[in-house]
Amino acid sequence: MSSRCRDGCVALLAAFVACTSVAARDIVVCADPDNLPYSSEDGRGFENRIAEIVAAKLGADLSYYWLPDRRGFLRKTLNANLCDVVIGLPVDAERALTTPAYYRGTYVFVYRKDRLARLSSLDDPRLATLRIGVPLVGNDAAATPPAQALAARGVVANVVGFPMFAAEPIGARIVDAVRSGAIDVGVLWGPQAGYFARRGEPSLAATPIAAKPGATTTFAIAMGVRRQDQALQRELARAISEARSQIDAVLESYAVVRVTP
Repeated sequence: MSSRCRDGCVALLAAFVACTSVAARDIVVCADPDNLPYSSEDGRGFENRIAEIVAAKLGADLSYYWLPDRRGFLRKTLNANLCDVVIGLPVDAERALTTPAYYRGTYVFVYRKDRLARLSSLDDPRLATLRIGVPLVGNDAAATPPAQALAARGVVANVVGFPMFAAEPIGARIVDAVRSGAIDVGVLWGPQAGYFARRGEPSLAATPIAAKPGATTTFAIAMGVRRQDQALQRELARAISEARSQIDAVLESYAVVRVTP
């Protein structure tokens, strides 16, 4: 091989390596920058950890587009082409194409174990007199499914509503109210309940609310992409399947309350 050819081949190879490194794959996740235990800009949320695991499986560089999780979140982020993936959507989300679920979450009762015996049913007669804290979801302060079920059972006068948005996360505020005795029971989504219930004293119970007719208390949680991104959806589904044990370990470490299908 002539020196001219050798030098030319080396130059072509260097150019190819440079191009492929520039074109290295990126994946952008849209998330709330201040929404523990789910996500935070400093990476402390369990959805941050799961995003890192999945990105590694895809061989992609992970980055974020940050926006507070409010009404219109998917429209303003994923469907505005500002990211590729949203972590933590219900599998039946209307405005996204979702992967298979990576966990099934549940609403729970949070209460002090030194003051109440086990509580798990919406039909427990004690709920008629206990002070119950519930989140008021969204800009219209809608009730969560278990709160709606309590209202359908006539449990209304002793229910205390907590606005969803404030300086502290809704889970922290309801759990603190249980600890202080301001309320007797909190009704919370499992990831919030487990995470905040284990952070402090006295010890709190976080027990799944038993399924009852007319009251949906469990939801399958997945990742979402744009509806036209079927190829990415398949890649994510494969990554979730391959990383199942790692994802379960993250959920366990954050005390995410889950149920089996």
